[in-house]
Amino acid sequence: MRRVGSRRGPAVAGDAPMSATHLAGHHVAGRLDARVDLLEHWRPADGFLMERDGGGLVATGTAATAAVLPGPDHARRAAEAAAELLDDVRAGEDALAVAALSFDGAIPARVTVPSRSLLARAGRPVRRVIIDAGRDEPAPSEPAATRPAAPAVRRSPQPSAADFAAAVATAVARIRDGELRKVVLARTLLIEGLGHVEPRSLIARLRARDPGCYTIAARGARGRLLVGATPELLLRRDGEVVTSMPLAGSATRSADPAEDRAAAAGLLSSIKERREHALVVEAVVDTLAAHCRELTVDREPRLVSTATIWHLATEVHGLLHSDAPGALALAAELHPTPAVCGTPRTAALRLIDELETEPRGLYAGMVGWVDGRGDGEWAVTLRCAVLGDGWARLYAGGGIVEGSDPRAEVAETEAKFRTLLDALRL
Repeated sequence: MRRVGSRRGPAVAGDAPMSATHLAGHHVAGRLDARVDLLEHWRPADGFLMERDGGGLVATGTAATAAVLPGPDHARRAAEAAAELLDDVRAGEDALAVAALSFDGAIPARVTVPSRSLLARAGRPVRRVIIDAGRDEPAPSEPAATRPAAPAVRRSPQPSAADFAAAVATAVARIRDGELRKVVLARTLLIEGLGHVEPRSLIARLRARDPGCYTIAARGARGRLLVGATPELLLRRDGEVVTSMPLAGSATRSADPAEDRAAAAGLLSSIKERREHALVVEAVVDTLAAHCRELTVDREPRLVSTATIWHLATEVHGLLHSDAPGALALAAELHPTPAVCGTPRTAALRLIDELETEPRGLYAGMVGWVDGRGDGEWAVTLRCAVLGDGWARLYAGGGIVEGSDPRAEVAETEAKFRTLLDALRL
């Protein structure tokens, strides 16, 4: 990656006190010591947000952008586009690119180098980058929330609970016949008649409800706003250290404390759920091992939770070879893991295409950022919705293995829908 020379410079007028560096007369980079509320800096028209436990990234504006056409290897091509954009803007290694990529490359994507970004990482000052600061446009105004709510909200699940249960039963039979070991099946819930949905308030409710999840907000290539609170880290690269935390195996939480503890204990001891989890960990380890000189994997899965679901999780840590690719390129090799697709991958994709009734779009894809060093963080796009004018389309899915109960899988998707339904106050 090309390095651009630097010289010390003054703080940007109107910004909080900071040490600033002007690079090639083209951008300003610096550090902020104060804690920043990232959501306050997000704007709906062109903003990107990825926040977890108070840290993460907020970005606005466009310094450079590239379209990624649908098709095979879309994530790999997005990684190549990000590297080219970051090289072209000549804004130094602190500059970064963001994207929300689809599950299967069936829809176009857009990789963007934002003109303004704030990156907050644990134990470090907040990193600020402003590209083309002299030409940065003011934030677009947010639409006023004056439109009254519609008198009736309509819910349309696709497929219905009965049809989804039938699809699960079909998948279990195919697994029993040896066609594959696991498949993930998804369904959608279209909510119409919402009236005005103020996105910042919605995102704030998602963040407050599940602070340990990645609160995400990003525009897809077609302009629709994607929002969500996803618990799964696909990949983080920080220098030579790479981390992944695959989730697979889940149980619905209960409002009753005793029942909730029992659900967690049952998940942790379930042979079926641990077998499903092991398939995902195995795939992640096999992929990362090719790029690491050292790899450490938790001996046993542990429990992580959202407001509605218990998950089995395993942390995988590696020390990368010196020639390892950047965060997005590594994530592209991992995705889609068996956590959102199945295994073997080709057989799972074929069965998904056969049994699912709605395209996944951005659901079960990945969202995140990569910088000029190759560092970055990518999350799996789960517990999410795409927002339209008075409507929202929610997504949820579950992993199917031998022994899966169709009724339990329906209940799991209903519990996962609750993340967005509660945030929408429905």
